[in-house]
Amino acid sequence: MKRICVFAGSSRGAREEYAQAAERLARELVMRGYGVVYGGGKVGMMGVLAEATLAAGGKVIGVIPKALLEKEVAHGGLTELRVVASMHERKAMMAELSEGFIALPGGLGTLEEFFEVLTWAQLGLHPKPCGLLNVSGYYDRLLEFLDLTVEERFVKSQHRALVITSTSPTDLLERLATHRPPQIEKWIDRASS
Repeated sequence: MKRICVFAGSSRGAREEYAQAAERLARELVMRGYGVVYGGGKVGMMGVLAEATLAAGGKVIGVIPKALLEKEVAHGGLTELRVVASMHERKAMMAELSEGFIALPGGLGTLEEFFEVLTWAQLGLHPKPCGLLNVSGYYDRLLEFLDLTVEERFVKSQHRALVITSTSPTDLLERLATHRPPQIEKWIDRASS
């Protein structure tokens, strides 16, 4: 893997542990020779991630829609800033530039971006690993809900396993590096549709 896309929020959240985890992840990515692709913002968790990556000597590509650039939330010191017309183009470009995905703690946008690339993996549209950095139990309830989707037969266990989770940036990156997508013949249960 050469670049990892990191989904991160425009808020720092309620706990300092979130920003500290973003900084640790940034240093670990740079140490392993990975570049970072992210949403291009200078605020919140996005800003923490970008600043820590740059401070560690890493390369950062930001992808930001023109509407957000005009609100002056774009980071001005990135290795590269790509400006796109829409949020849809942003997600497509971030995915195209990356060999894997990690979601830091974040809000609705972070979750939406993560679940879109996860759905693409489920559909076999890409073989790239998708990971959640579960800082201070932030994603515990979400993971419980994903387990429920399997119990209730809305998600296959093989697809639930596409969500790689760890509390440690080091462990998460190791697990992403060794990820092999499942070979599933079909994802739709045609007998019950």
